[in-house]
Amino acid sequence: MSAEVITTISPNTNEPILTRNGPSDTDFDLLPKIATEAFHSFRKTSLELRKEIVRKALSSLEEKKDELARELTEQMGRPIAYTAKEVTTAVKRAEYLLKVSDDALKDTEGEAEKGFKRFLRKVPVGPVLVIFAWNYPYLILVNALIPALLAGNSVILKPSPQTPTVAEQITRIFADAGLPAGVLQYFHSGSPSTIETIVRNPQIKHICFTGSVAGGLAVQRAAADRIVNVGLELGGNDPAYVRGDVDVAWAAEEIVDGAVFNSGQSCCSIERVYVDASIYDQFVEEVQNVLKGYRLGDPFDSATHIGPVISKRSKETIEAQVKEALEKGATDATPENDSFENPPAGGNYVKPRLLTGVTHDMLAMKEETFGPIIPVMKVNGDSDAVEKMNDSEFGLTASIWTKDTETGYRLADQVEAGTVFVNRCDYPSPVSQIKISTSLPHPHIYCQLPLDMMRATPVSRPFLSCAQYAC
Repeated sequence: MSAEVITTISPNTNEPILTRNGPSDTDFDLLPKIATEAFHSFRKTSLELRKEIVRKALSSLEEKKDELARELTEQMGRPIAYTAKEVTTAVKRAEYLLKVSDDALKDTEGEAEKGFKRFLRKVPVGPVLVIFAWNYPYLILVNALIPALLAGNSVILKPSPQTPTVAEQITRIFADAGLPAGVLQYFHSGSPSTIETIVRNPQIKHICFTGSVAGGLAVQRAAADRIVNVGLELGGNDPAYVRGDVDVAWAAEEIVDGAVFNSGQSCCSIERVYVDASIYDQFVEEVQNVLKGYRLGDPFDSATHIGPVISKRSKETIEAQVKEALEKGATDATPENDSFENPPAGGNYVKPRLLTGVTHDMLAMKEETFGPIIPVMKVNGDSDAVEKMNDSEFGLTASIWTKDTETGYRLADQVEAGTVFVNRCDYPSPVSQIKISTSLPHPHIYCQLPLDMMRATPVSRPFLSCAQYAC
């Protein structure tokens, strides 16, 4: 069978920009075999050596951020003013994981008893498959890659066909930093059957997937006929609640940024806004004032705030949700903005939309839009807001905006989301999630990413249990 050919289409122009070949059958079969062989030697290396390799790689990643930024802007359309910051933030996140690795990987002492010594020793599980999305590829990747390597695992990467160079760059950077051959590999594919095949391979000992709910469910189904941990970080329909005591202009500016940054293409983007009735009209006016200052346009122009969405299909889905909301009685309250009406020709440009008069009968309030849409709904106080925030099958993040932070924390306990922010949103700190946004159990408002991508093994009973972690 001939190798799969994968073409990357620029969201800026809808023209082909890259072509990659998928692995041949022989090369594909070798991936987990090579990863297993590399794992058997890499697991014996010291944590200090692994940390040193990661440090060198992170230094190179930061040095190359401008080159990587240009690739990201070309491949996924985020404005050039912001893409380098993703690389810098990914490095900072990885540095945190480095900092906590000694404590995370050390032995855990068991119950003391005369004549016994009990402890849990954490050992790597083996080859880890990381399937990651295009919208924040470097940030997403370090969540799984860095813990995997620090714990002594080998890793196989499957990047999005939209951002193929991310896996190539990362693999090259780590090789130059001294990572042994075979410890980090990648392959390109857009074929569900290819991904299903490697998920089912018994040599793959852990799977991390970040992407859509449909994609995550497909991975989970493929892995269901064997015993293997699958970490899923999926979609969101994240709510924000603006209480009546806020500085309205400040809250409006923050919420617009949280809703339309990256063209709204973040799993943690604000997708629905609930505003106390006492400030509703003022809030809408302030959001309009903020949107007047935004610029939709060419992502390679440093003055651009909002670039295109990822594909024609995505553009059609977003615009269909807006159309459905308007047909059901919503009002388009978007202010006049020349850049919104005259975007560059050829690309997948979607103008930001401020929708008022929305209800939970509308798709824009029920499904993940993944676009620069701001639906705003009036609520009558805290109880009404919390009830509406929880009326969703998603549970990724949520935010509460108030001068009374203690009340904000109290309300956060009532919100059904893995991570609840008070007076900020879509912050690139490790987050937790619940409902269909994840496959992993986590405590509510859990904001620290566990590092334990390894097996926790009581020495008197090997291979007893597996540690969970978020990816």
